[in-house]
Amino acid sequence: MAKTPSTFLNMVLALFLCSFISAVALGGVYILTKDKIALAKTVGKVSAFENVLPDFNNDPFAEKYIVSTEKGNLVFYPGKKDGKLVGIAVDTFSMRGYGGKVSVLAGFLPDGSIYNALVTDHKETPGLGSKMAASQSDFPLQFKGKDPKTFQLKVKKDGGDVDAITSATVSSRAYCEALATAYEAVKKVLK
Repeated sequence: MAKTPSTFLNMVLALFLCSFISAVALGGVYILTKDKIALAKTVGKVSAFENVLPDFNNDPFAEKYIVSTEKGNLVFYPGKKDGKLVGIAVDTFSMRGYGGKVSVLAGFLPDGSIYNALVTDHKETPGLGSKMAASQSDFPLQFKGKDPKTFQLKVKKDGGDVDAITSATVSSRAYCEALATAYEAVKKVLK
C-alpha cells in the first residue's frame, strides 16, 4: 500500500478527523456522566446543610430565596422542623481571600447565633489558607454556637475575637467577612 502524500489538505483533514473524534468522545462522556455529577453535587449540598443546620424535615432547596446585600446576593435556605423555622443556611462569600473568592455555607439559629459554618469553595494556598476547611484544622470550630452580637467576627489582629490561622491571616479575614456579611443579612430577615 502506498503512503499518502503529506500535503496541506491531507494534514488538515487528519487534524479535523482527530479533533472531531475527540469532540464526539468528550461529548459522549459528558452526556453519560452529567446526571451522576448533578446527583453527587446535590448529595454533597444536602450533606452540607445537615452539617450547618439543626435537624430539619423540609426541603431547603425548594424554599430558597435570595437576599441582596451591598456585597452581592446571598442565597438563604430555611431549615424547618414540622413547619417551624429551626435555622437558616446562608450561601455567603468574601472576595478578599488570598486566592480570591472564599465561599462559606453558614448556618444560623432563629436567635441569630451561628450553629455551624463550613467552607464550600476557595482558591487559597494549600496547607495555609486551605486550613479554613474543618477537615484540615479546628479553625471553623471557634465559630460554632457563637452569637455575633457579642463575638466579634474579626481576627484578633483587627480587634476581634477570632484566632487566625497561622500564616494565613488574609484567608482568616475572608472567612470572617463572609460570616459577618451573612449575619448582617440574617439579622434583617429575622426581625
